[in-house]
Amino acid sequence: MTSKITLYSEKQLIEEIKAYAREHNTSVSKMVNGFFRNILDRKKSQEPGSKITDSLTGILNDTTASRETYHAHLVDKYQ
Repeated sequence: MTSKITLYSEKQLIEEIKAYAREHNTSVSKMVNGFFRNILDRKKSQEPGSKITDSLTGILNDTTASRETYHAHLVDKYQ
């Protein structure tokens, strides 16, 4: 069952979102639903991350590797 929701945002942002949706052959509703589904799925897992990263966790032989170590590496790399 679907229901209607009203969102308010800046006019320019709305136009950009609509253009993005057209370019990617989707609707703003599908994009918003996907966004909220992603947030709720992450909340359920109680750990931030992605399915790809999660699937790779633990495959290294080095027992000192952890999510925190990897996160620190990314922070250093991209700052």
